[in-house]
This record gives sequence, C-alpha cells and structure tokens, in this order.
Amino acid sequence: MNLSARLEAFKTLGEQLRNMNEAELDEWYFRATSYNNWFTRENVVHAVKALGGMLKAEKLDQWVENYDIPQENPKKIAVIMAGNIPLVGFHDFLSVLISGNSVVAKLSSQDPYLLKEIVAKLIKINPEFESKIELTQETISGFDAVIATGSNNSARYFEQYFGKYPNIIRKNRSSVAVLTGNESEEEIQALGKDIFQYYGLGCRNVSKLLVPEGFDFSPFIKTLDDFKWVADHHKWVNNYDYNKSIYLVNDEAHLDSGFFLMKEDEALVSPISVLFYEFYKNEEGLKDKLAKQEERIQCVVQKGSEIEPGKAQQPELWEYADGVDTLEFLSSLNRS
Repeated sequence: MNLSARLEAFKTLGEQLRNMNEAELDEWYFRATSYNNWFTRENVVHAVKALGGMLKAEKLDQWVENYDIPQENPKKIAVIMAGNIPLVGFHDFLSVLISGNSVVAKLSSQDPYLLKEIVAKLIKINPEFESKIELTQETISGFDAVIATGSNNSARYFEQYFGKYPNIIRKNRSSVAVLTGNESEEEIQALGKDIFQYYGLGCRNVSKLLVPEGFDFSPFIKTLDDFKWVADHHKWVNNYDYNKSIYLVNDEAHLDSGFFLMKEDEALVSPISVLFYEFYKNEEGLKDKLAKQEERIQCVVQKGSEIEPGKAQQPELWEYADGVDTLEFLSSLNRS
C-alpha cells in the first residue's frame, strides 16, 4: 500500500468520524465509560470529533508534504498508549501507519475500546491495514522501535526496558497559560475550555497560570462560572472537597470559586480541581520562568501566540507531543 492509498484511507476515516450518528456515539460512550468514568459522553464525542477535524484532507496533505517518507523497508513499531483522556494515543498510531510501518499498540486498561472501533472502521475502508495493525493489552515483543507515553515513574521503567531500541519515551508534562490582565471575557471563557476540558487530565490542559503582579482574580473566576458543569461529576467534587479541606486544615492561602480552587504555587502540575498560579514582574521575568520549566511544559497558551486560548486541546497534525517530530523519527527508521 503506497502513501497515497494510506492518506486516502485516513481522509475517508476523518469524514466518517465527523459524520458519526448519535446512536453510534452513544454506543462508543457507554462502552468507553465502563472502563474509565472520566470518559463522559461530552468528552468522548469531543475526542472523536477532534480526530475527525484533524483528519481533513487538506491537513493530511499539508502534514506529509515536507517529509521524505520511504516506500520500502517497513518496521514494526510498538506504541505504549496512555489512557488519561479518550484516544490520546491516536496521533502515534496514525504516524506509524502513515510512515508505512506496522503498529503493535499496547492499549491502556483505561481506554481499551475506542481505538478498536477506529481500527474496525479503517480496515473496512481499506482491508490492507489489517495486516499492519495489532492491538493488545498483553506483553508485546518482536518490535523494532518504541513510542511510549506515561508518567515520570513509568518512563523510568520504559527507559530500562526499551532503551536498547530506537525510541521516543514521553514523561509527565503539563501546560500553562500566560495572562496580561487585558483579556476579554470571551478569551477567558475560551481559556476555560483549556482548563476544564477532559476535567484537566490531559497534558495539554492548562494547570498553571502566569499572571502579572496585581492581577485581579475576581472577574477571572466569575467569567469561568459557565464551567460549573465539572462539579456534576462525583470524582471532581470528591477532589474539590478533599483539596479544600487540606488547604483549610493547613491554613494555606487559596481562592475558592465554589467548584474549583486556585492556589499560588511554583509547581506546574496541580491536583484535580485546583488551578495553580504564579506572578511575574515583567516580560523578562516571564521568559525566565518559562525557560526554567521548558522541559516540563507541553504547550503555552497565550493571546496572540501560536496557541490561542481555547485551542490547547485542538492540536494540528504537525504539533508534536514534547516537540519531538514523530513522523521524521519513524521515516528515518525506514531509511536505515
């Protein structure tokens, strides 16, 4: 199967995902949430539709046009998938197949269903993919290279176990937003999507704000009131109550919106239901803070930047996790 045929198959897949009917989306949601009840219907639908948007014909063509993708010497690539948000490992899966390689995907126990349904659609579109795809939850072997995503702890295991293979091993990262105090209500509401989408569980979710000294949080918190729906989830409420009690018992200063907490903290990764913030004095101080944490930041959301508020969870095909060009890595394997 040549590159053109692979691209056409994924273009068709994208169209099918964009046009899925409500009954099929309901089925996907009911099955997915039985493994991970953070996977609400809204979040499953958002993930599916986001993939459909990612797989538009013009985007796929734009993505591959600057790569020299070999047609020969395919490899078998192991992809160890995370399960923090629905279909989070799809881009790696896509990259392996577009590069002409075969994929053996070790599915997360928290998200073992959705990719199987995607694969069933893909094979129906082009049956040649069936021999190129293996999905499993068991121990994997017989591969040539590895892409693994997990926590800092699991990354140490990955490095020990997979270090002898060509690899991309991803650790914990999180995202930050930079505010100036001049943002409109619409821009703050858009940022709310970056904070609360998927209940903040994705590496592209904003868990930390960098704000100028003297920043007034009252209008910011009030504007985010539209996201109270997160408190309809019992796990969110449990985390909110727990973190609030800890801050009160320890007499730690914090802000309470009624459904999420804000706390000044130098850390990047905040607990569920908590949004950290840190002040900066000037542009130079801001750049310094970002530079010090660069290796742990997935993306920076800021008005007028590459990632505008509201766009953190809508990455383009060429916006690679951790800034590592997955498609070039995979294509280079085929040249060796």
